[in-house]
Amino acid sequence: MLFPAPLQSATLLKRYKRFLVDLRDEDGNEFTVHCANTGKMTGCAEPGVHAYYSTSDNAKRKYPHSLELSSNAQGDLICVNTAVANKVAIEAINNDVIEELQGYEQLHSEVKYGAENSRIDILLRAADKADCYIEVKSVTLLEHSGQGYFPDAQTLRGQKHLRELIAMRQQEKRAVLLFAVLHSGINQVSAAAHIDPVYADLLRQAQQAGVEVLAYKARISAEEVTLTQRLAFQD
Repeated sequence: MLFPAPLQSATLLKRYKRFLVDLRDEDGNEFTVHCANTGKMTGCAEPGVHAYYSTSDNAKRKYPHSLELSSNAQGDLICVNTAVANKVAIEAINNDVIEELQGYEQLHSEVKYGAENSRIDILLRAADKADCYIEVKSVTLLEHSGQGYFPDAQTLRGQKHLRELIAMRQQEKRAVLLFAVLHSGINQVSAAAHIDPVYADLLRQAQQAGVEVLAYKARISAEEVTLTQRLAFQD
């Protein structure tokens, strides 16, 4: 996924009110940008780290700039805009990057499904295959030695999505949980049982029910974010 224009760089000063981040550019100007991330962003928004932001041409926006990338003390790049995960997943499927999801004729997004009033991130269809329901999750929590975790906070929404995927398997549909790893320092992914044990338990149940778990890592720069490499998922 190419950004419409190369991102601009700044120093991150602080994150607050969940959706706001203060930055300082190279000329010393301080300003507030929108942050499209509802998570805790642990290790992704520390004061003093390097950050990258985009600028919208929509004159009606209160905050014309959006935080797209941040970094950590080790110099890893992190895509903190959670909307990017679905975009790069769709792009990777369309470009046959994800081998496990090749061979489908149609791709639909944000389709209503399930008993809990959900919307599936991606629905793949083909005449000779069962429908494939794909939930995409953005992974940005790095704790040690390349180990990434999801979620970074308790996620009732994520728990619901796992229940919905289990229900799809019970209806003989294909169900996939796709972790889009948007952190250059993460080399393997696990469920964060120490943060949300209910989610981790539901994920184990989902795998036992036949839900497939895939993790793909993104190449990240100020010009683009693109899924390129499959990573190991460890229970």
